[in-house]
Amino acid sequence: MTPILTVFKWSPDGGKGLARDMRVRWALEEVGQPYEVRLVSFKQMKQPEHLARQPFGQIPVYEEGALTLFESGAIVLHLAQTRAGLLPGDANARARAVTWMFAAVGTVEPPIVEREQAGFTDPGQPWYSPARLALLDDRIRVRLRALSDRLGDAEWLEGAFSAGDLMMVMVLRRADDWLLDEFPRLRAYVARAEARPAYQRAYAAQHALYSGAPTDSFQ
Repeated sequence: MTPILTVFKWSPDGGKGLARDMRVRWALEEVGQPYEVRLVSFKQMKQPEHLARQPFGQIPVYEEGALTLFESGAIVLHLAQTRAGLLPGDANARARAVTWMFAAVGTVEPPIVEREQAGFTDPGQPWYSPARLALLDDRIRVRLRALSDRLGDAEWLEGAFSAGDLMMVMVLRRADDWLLDEFPRLRAYVARAEARPAYQRAYAAQHALYSGAPTDSFQ
Protein backbone atom coordinates (compact mmCIF):
# COMPACT_ATOMS: atom_id res chain seq x y z
CA MET A 1 0.00 0.00 0.00
CA THR A 2 1.31 3.44 -0.93
CA PRO A 3 1.84 5.60 2.18
CA ILE A 4 -0.23 8.77 2.55
CA LEU A 5 1.36 11.97 3.85
CA THR A 6 -0.97 14.65 5.20
CA VAL A 7 0.36 18.18 4.70
CA PHE A 8 -0.75 21.81 4.69
CA LYS A 9 -3.03 22.76 1.82
CA TRP A 10 -1.11 26.03 1.90
CA SER A 11 2.00 26.61 3.96
CA PRO A 12 2.76 29.82 5.86
CA ASP A 13 6.33 29.69 4.52
CA GLY A 14 5.16 30.17 0.93
CA GLY A 15 6.95 27.09 -0.34
CA LYS A 16 10.39 27.64 1.20
CA GLY A 17 10.63 24.07 2.43
CA LEU A 18 10.37 24.91 6.13
CA ALA A 19 7.11 23.15 6.97
CA ARG A 20 7.83 19.92 8.83
CA ASP A 21 6.36 17.68 6.16
CA MET A 22 9.48 18.58 4.15
CA ARG A 23 11.51 16.37 6.48
CA VAL A 24 9.32 13.40 5.69
CA ARG A 25 9.19 14.16 1.97
CA TRP A 26 12.99 14.23 1.88
CA ALA A 27 13.26 10.95 3.79
CA LEU A 28 10.78 9.30 1.42
CA GLU A 29 12.82 10.47 -1.54
CA GLU A 30 16.08 9.25 -0.01
CA VAL A 31 14.72 5.72 0.48
CA GLY A 32 12.90 5.67 -2.87
CA GLN A 33 9.43 5.27 -1.40
CA PRO A 34 6.53 6.61 -3.53
CA TYR A 35 3.79 8.33 -1.55
CA GLU A 36 0.47 10.09 -1.90
CA VAL A 37 -0.42 13.46 -0.40
CA ARG A 38 -3.54 14.50 1.50
CA LEU A 39 -4.04 18.26 1.76
CA VAL A 40 -5.66 19.85 4.80
CA SER A 41 -6.54 23.49 5.45
CA PHE A 42 -5.96 25.16 8.79
CA LYS A 43 -9.65 24.76 9.57
CA GLN A 44 -9.63 21.07 8.67
CA MET A 45 -6.64 20.49 10.94
CA LYS A 46 -8.87 21.23 13.94
CA GLN A 47 -11.73 19.00 12.85
CA PRO A 48 -12.39 15.52 14.34
CA GLU A 49 -11.32 13.65 11.21
CA HIS A 50 -7.81 15.10 11.33
CA LEU A 51 -7.59 15.08 15.13
CA ALA A 52 -8.20 11.34 15.05
CA ARG A 53 -4.94 11.05 13.13
CA GLN A 54 -3.03 13.89 14.83
CA PRO A 55 -4.36 14.72 18.31
CA PHE A 56 -2.61 18.13 18.38
CA GLY A 57 -4.09 19.28 15.08
CA GLN A 58 -0.77 19.64 13.29
CA ILE A 59 1.04 18.24 10.27
CA PRO A 60 2.53 15.99 9.04
CA VAL A 61 0.68 12.72 9.44
CA TYR A 62 1.97 9.49 7.90
CA GLU A 63 -0.34 6.57 7.15
CA GLU A 64 0.87 3.19 5.97
CA GLY A 65 -1.81 0.52 6.05
CA ALA A 66 -2.96 0.16 9.65
CA LEU A 67 -0.12 2.33 10.94
CA THR A 68 -0.65 6.05 11.58
CA LEU A 69 2.21 8.20 12.82
CA PHE A 70 2.63 11.87 13.67
CA GLU A 71 5.69 13.96 14.64
CA SER A 72 8.17 14.38 11.82
CA GLY A 73 11.07 12.89 13.78
CA ALA A 74 9.12 9.73 14.59
CA ILE A 75 8.07 9.34 10.96
CA VAL A 76 11.61 9.80 9.65
CA LEU A 77 12.90 7.31 12.22
CA HIS A 78 10.28 4.77 11.13
CA LEU A 79 11.29 5.19 7.49
CA ALA A 80 14.98 4.91 8.36
CA GLN A 81 14.40 1.73 10.35
CA THR A 82 12.21 0.02 7.76
CA ARG A 83 13.97 1.05 4.53
CA ALA A 84 17.59 1.09 3.47
CA GLY A 85 19.47 4.31 2.92
CA LEU A 86 19.13 6.48 6.02
CA LEU A 87 20.90 4.53 8.76
CA PRO A 88 24.31 2.79 8.83
CA GLY A 89 24.53 -0.98 8.97
CA ASP A 90 26.78 -1.05 12.04
CA ALA A 91 24.72 -1.10 15.25
CA ASN A 92 26.80 1.51 17.07
CA ALA A 93 26.85 3.83 14.06
CA ARG A 94 23.06 3.47 13.77
CA ALA A 95 22.66 4.42 17.41
CA ARG A 96 24.84 7.49 16.93
CA ALA A 97 22.84 8.56 13.87
CA VAL A 98 19.61 8.26 15.87
CA THR A 99 21.20 10.30 18.64
CA TRP A 100 21.77 13.13 16.16
CA MET A 101 18.10 12.98 15.19
CA PHE A 102 17.14 13.57 18.81
CA ALA A 103 19.80 16.27 19.18
CA ALA A 104 18.33 18.09 16.19
CA VAL A 105 14.79 18.31 17.55
CA GLY A 106 15.58 18.31 21.27
CA THR A 107 18.68 20.50 21.56
CA VAL A 108 19.27 22.59 18.44
CA GLU A 109 15.73 23.32 17.28
CA PRO A 110 14.08 24.75 20.46
CA PRO A 111 16.07 28.03 20.65
CA ILE A 112 15.78 28.51 16.88
CA VAL A 113 12.01 28.13 16.97
CA GLU A 114 11.71 30.34 20.06
CA ARG A 115 13.59 33.11 18.25
CA GLU A 116 11.55 32.57 15.10
CA GLN A 117 8.25 32.79 16.93
CA ALA A 118 9.24 35.83 19.00
CA GLY A 119 8.79 38.09 16.01
CA PHE A 120 5.22 36.88 15.54
CA THR A 121 3.92 36.46 19.08
CA ASP A 122 5.89 38.84 21.31
CA PRO A 123 5.67 42.36 19.80
CA GLY A 124 3.76 44.62 22.16
CA GLN A 125 4.59 42.50 25.19
CA PRO A 126 6.64 44.05 28.02
CA TRP A 127 9.44 41.50 27.60
CA TYR A 128 9.89 42.15 23.87
CA SER A 129 13.04 44.22 23.39
CA PRO A 130 16.33 44.27 21.48
CA ALA A 131 18.02 42.85 24.58
CA ARG A 132 15.60 39.95 24.63
CA LEU A 133 16.20 39.19 20.97
CA ALA A 134 19.97 39.41 21.44
CA LEU A 135 19.68 36.90 24.30
CA LEU A 136 17.76 34.49 22.08
CA ASP A 137 20.35 34.90 19.32
CA ASP A 138 23.13 34.07 21.76
CA ARG A 139 21.31 30.90 22.86
CA ILE A 140 21.27 29.78 19.24
CA ARG A 141 24.95 30.63 18.83
CA VAL A 142 25.85 28.34 21.74
CA ARG A 143 24.20 25.39 19.98
CA LEU A 144 25.55 26.24 16.55
CA ARG A 145 29.09 26.69 17.83
CA ALA A 146 29.05 23.31 19.54
CA LEU A 147 27.63 21.64 16.45
CA SER A 148 30.17 23.32 14.18
CA ASP A 149 33.03 22.24 16.42
CA ARG A 150 31.78 18.66 16.43
CA LEU A 151 31.28 18.55 12.66
CA GLY A 152 34.74 19.99 12.02
CA ASP A 153 35.89 19.32 8.48
CA ALA A 154 33.77 16.18 8.08
CA GLU A 155 31.20 15.98 5.32
CA TRP A 156 28.49 14.50 7.55
CA LEU A 157 28.02 14.00 11.29
CA GLU A 158 28.67 10.25 11.41
CA GLY A 159 30.43 8.98 8.32
CA ALA A 160 27.93 8.68 5.47
CA PHE A 161 24.80 10.82 5.17
CA SER A 162 22.09 9.61 7.54
CA ALA A 163 18.72 10.47 9.04
CA GLY A 164 20.66 12.39 11.68
CA ASP A 165 21.98 14.74 9.02
CA LEU A 166 18.57 15.03 7.40
CA MET A 167 16.92 16.15 10.63
CA MET A 168 19.79 18.43 11.63
CA VAL A 169 19.90 20.20 8.27
CA MET A 170 16.15 20.79 8.29
CA VAL A 171 16.49 22.37 11.75
CA LEU A 172 19.41 24.55 10.65
CA ARG A 173 17.41 25.81 7.68
CA ARG A 174 15.01 27.44 10.15
CA ALA A 175 17.77 29.63 11.60
CA ASP A 176 18.16 33.18 10.30
CA ASP A 177 20.56 33.27 7.35
CA TRP A 178 22.73 35.98 8.88
CA LEU A 179 23.18 33.89 12.02
CA LEU A 180 24.02 30.69 10.16
CA ASP A 181 26.54 32.67 8.09
CA GLU A 182 28.59 33.13 11.27
CA PHE A 183 29.39 29.41 11.06
CA PRO A 184 30.87 28.66 7.61
CA ARG A 185 31.17 24.93 8.28
CA LEU A 186 27.46 24.68 9.02
CA ARG A 187 26.60 26.83 6.02
CA ALA A 188 28.59 24.46 3.80
CA TYR A 189 27.03 21.45 5.54
CA VAL A 190 23.53 22.70 4.72
CA ALA A 191 24.54 23.45 1.14
CA ARG A 192 25.86 19.89 0.67
CA ALA A 193 22.60 18.46 1.90
CA GLU A 194 20.49 20.77 -0.26
CA ALA A 195 22.46 19.61 -3.31
CA ARG A 196 21.36 16.01 -2.84
CA PRO A 197 18.97 14.88 -5.59
CA ALA A 198 16.47 13.53 -3.04
CA TYR A 199 16.34 16.91 -1.31
CA GLN A 200 15.87 18.68 -4.61
CA ARG A 201 12.94 16.42 -5.53
CA ALA A 202 11.28 16.92 -2.15
CA TYR A 203 11.76 20.67 -2.24
CA ALA A 204 10.35 20.94 -5.76
CA ALA A 205 7.26 18.96 -4.78
CA GLN A 206 6.56 21.14 -1.76
CA HIS A 207 7.38 24.40 -3.50
CA ALA A 208 5.07 23.61 -6.42
CA LEU A 209 2.22 22.97 -4.02
CA TYR A 210 2.68 25.98 -1.75
CA SER A 211 4.07 28.81 -3.83
CA GLY A 212 1.59 31.44 -4.90
CA ALA A 213 -0.91 30.70 -2.13
CA PRO A 214 -3.83 33.15 -2.19
CA THR A 215 -3.96 35.60 0.70
CA ASP A 216 -7.21 34.13 2.01
CA SER A 217 -5.97 30.54 1.98
CA PHE A 218 -4.99 30.15 5.64
CA GLN A 219 -8.49 29.31 6.83
